[in-house]
Amino acid sequence: MNGMALVWSLLIVDPLIVLSTIFCGSVSAILAISGFHGRVLMKVARAWARSILIFAGVRVQVEGLEKLDPNTGYVFVANHLSYMDTPVVLTHVPVQFRFLAKQGLFKLPFLGTYLRHGGHISVPIGDARASVKSLTLAAKTIREQGISVLIFPEGGRSFDGVLKAFKDGAAFVAIKAGVPLVPMTLIGTRAIMAMHSKTIRPGKVRLRIGDPIPTLGMTSHDREALTETARQAIVGMQKNGLAADEPG
Repeated sequence: MNGMALVWSLLIVDPLIVLSTIFCGSVSAILAISGFHGRVLMKVARAWARSILIFAGVRVQVEGLEKLDPNTGYVFVANHLSYMDTPVVLTHVPVQFRFLAKQGLFKLPFLGTYLRHGGHISVPIGDARASVKSLTLAAKTIREQGISVLIFPEGGRSFDGVLKAFKDGAAFVAIKAGVPLVPMTLIGTRAIMAMHSKTIRPGKVRLRIGDPIPTLGMTSHDREALTETARQAIVGMQKNGLAADEPG
């Protein structure tokens, strides 16, 4: 994901989004400088995400929240269709989680300050050894802090909406942390704002949360099978969700 492209794609489409981003980014920076971290900055991020959805005219239907235990850490994996995926998940998954984000995003004004002080984890691109260190840190964060992690395992947005192959980093983290892997499916965000689009279209989005997949007893040798299990769960939720939108 190109960090600057993310920022500009959201900023140029609506002046209210510009104002919300500047305001929430400034609040995050001030709080970070004042010594506030993690949970406080997450509240600001959720407020920003909620404002984005309101200004963009996005209505979200969530299914499966009852499957989550707020006192349990998870590794969430979701398909990635649009820049609007992040605001949808931030607003509608009410558990403490952190992102694994590309290293370039941490260098951006406002956003980088929030990511660094918010406890999110930087993932280097093109450095396998450093990437493993980041994944290991994510697992340690889950174990020691009891919070969850969100990963988009395709490694980037899908240009045509077709689910791409998954990288196995999320499975590695879930197994190492000993927590369930939770597949989530986003349906409709590409119609709101497709890849390379500079236009946001109001509309309805569906967020489906799948059954948590236990990882207890698994080893790193199981990560490929676990990755494929999660991917197939997302494929199934996509099909069921699209079928539910068809006229009866």
